[in-house]
Amino acid sequence: MMSAKSKINLNRVEMPKQPPQERKYNFDEVAQGYDQARAEEEASRCIQCKRPKCVEGCPVGVEIPAFIKALREKDMPEAVRALKRKNSLPGVCGRVCPQEVQCESRCVLGKKDKSGQVAIGRLERFVADWELSQEKCPRCEIAAPTGKRIAVVGSGPAGLTCAADLARQGHEVVILEALHEAGGVLVYGIPEFRLPKEIVKAEVDYVRSLGAELKLDAVVGRQMSVKELLEGGFDAVFLGIGAGAPRFLGVPGENLGGIYSANEYLTRVNLMKAYRFPEYDTPIRRGKRVAVVGGGNVAMDAARAALRLGAEEVHVVYRRSREEMPARREEVENAMEEGVIFDFLTNPTQFFGDEKGMVRAMEVVKMELGEPDASGRRSPRTLKGSEHTVDVDTVIIAVGTVPNPLITGSTPGLKTAKRGTIVVDERGRSTMEGVWAGGDITSGGATVISAMGAGKVAAADMDRWLKDDGRWN
Repeated sequence: MMSAKSKINLNRVEMPKQPPQERKYNFDEVAQGYDQARAEEEASRCIQCKRPKCVEGCPVGVEIPAFIKALREKDMPEAVRALKRKNSLPGVCGRVCPQEVQCESRCVLGKKDKSGQVAIGRLERFVADWELSQEKCPRCEIAAPTGKRIAVVGSGPAGLTCAADLARQGHEVVILEALHEAGGVLVYGIPEFRLPKEIVKAEVDYVRSLGAELKLDAVVGRQMSVKELLEGGFDAVFLGIGAGAPRFLGVPGENLGGIYSANEYLTRVNLMKAYRFPEYDTPIRRGKRVAVVGGGNVAMDAARAALRLGAEEVHVVYRRSREEMPARREEVENAMEEGVIFDFLTNPTQFFGDEKGMVRAMEVVKMELGEPDASGRRSPRTLKGSEHTVDVDTVIIAVGTVPNPLITGSTPGLKTAKRGTIVVDERGRSTMEGVWAGGDITSGGATVISAMGAGKVAAADMDRWLKDDGRWN
């Protein structure tokens, strides 16, 4: 613990960003990251608590004080080792994890003023990026082979974390990914300006370096079933397949041309590289007046991508107020700086098309907030007589996702909940022996780090079961 007489800098070190008037026209990463001097200055603010609350706030239990201490002491290899003992995807987490409501929210320096919290995420990113810049990186210990074989279905954050932890325990791991690139939502959902794909690829390669095998274009539920995996040589299966099917509003005109789900829109932009047309011949509507419906991080990603694709005006239409928005504060601020317009307490009720079947306008109503709903947020209600029409030529619906039923529908014995999520216990065990699940497929749409936490919990239980237990439930 730092001496009581030591002076603590109460202001966190700011991280450089591209200026708004430049970045709104390119897909380069917005946040530029710390340099060595800034990182060490920020690391010096950590008071090395004897009972670090920050670790309790991390879903994967990163040894935060340890890696920050090593960074402060200029021992970068040790900083990497301390960070990667619990987190196999630090470059991803340092960029997209909502630290402000998790580890950083527990920091004692931020008790009076949130701006005083140690910038744990920025330091995590710095250490991860330093490692990627090195020719030789510290290696973690890998246990002796166990002879057990595990199929991890899905290469998103839950699957990659589960695969890494199991590989480190000496198990033979095969990752089965339905798409032609690994990373799940990290590659198809999050734009380049927030999470460069070279970072995702590097961290996928790290998981592979631990011994995990990766098979792309492997569609479980169609090319092979979960039952066939268990009968064909795998001792256990982890399902980290996400919740990739879109939800819609269910209002008239929603099937008009020019109306996208955020899933389709961002997949075209990110995975299929529509923003690099004509180098990549991926069709996408480059609207001039775009409306994005929703208030989460996905809505921010879609709105900011539309702006970069040439939109003259982008509106985020959200039925609650700014205080209720689930999107990260910095993503909302970045969008506002770039010129995205926010229509709060507004909700679409129908869409109108032109003679070619393309969307040309939408009717919206104004809302007011009533009593809190089941989630604790104040429930919106319509203000009578507030209907009005606004002109749009592109609409992106970003109101959440649901699980794709491809695997659950083809796997008898796998219990699902009302919304199609797989039912698991606190260990990640499903109702089918030998099958675990975690991430959005069990929780519905959530954060990258919560999915990683679920993958880690399941991996620990799978390891115990494979080595010792053998009993189910």
